[in-house]
Amino acid sequence: MAMLLPKRVKYRKAFRGKRRGVAKGGTTLAFGAFGLKAQENGWVTAAQIESCRVAISRSLSRGGKAWVRIFPDKPVTTHGQEKPMGAGKGLVDHWVAVVKRGRVLFEVDGIPEPLAKDTFRLAACKLPLRTGFVSRTGA
Repeated sequence: MAMLLPKRVKYRKAFRGKRRGVAKGGTTLAFGAFGLKAQENGWVTAAQIESCRVAISRSLSRGGKAWVRIFPDKPVTTHGQEKPMGAGKGLVDHWVAVVKRGRVLFEVDGIPEPLAKDTFRLAACKLPLRTGFVSRTGA
């Protein structure tokens, strides 16, 4: 599967913004029985999301269903090495999802809890922020 990125955006380049505060929505499980929840703020790149998705789907080879609850819709720009200062804003390099603490990142269903915990442990290793395991039973 190709990397995630929006089909079209209103503005080609975006401000960096502030990485603070808590998530307004997406804080509870909506699809599966178990989830991976962010415990700090940060940016998750499209490559990191894809890496987690692959790790989760490989772990679920015995069955179960997975959901990705975040989407990279913020463009991040970079300049080439030899560009002088004041040459304007760089070109879009990659896309990130802005993640606030409390946000559910991934969900799974149809598997036992120990396997879900192990699956999310593998996925969490590929993310740049601290995460926690959540379940419908309130573990």
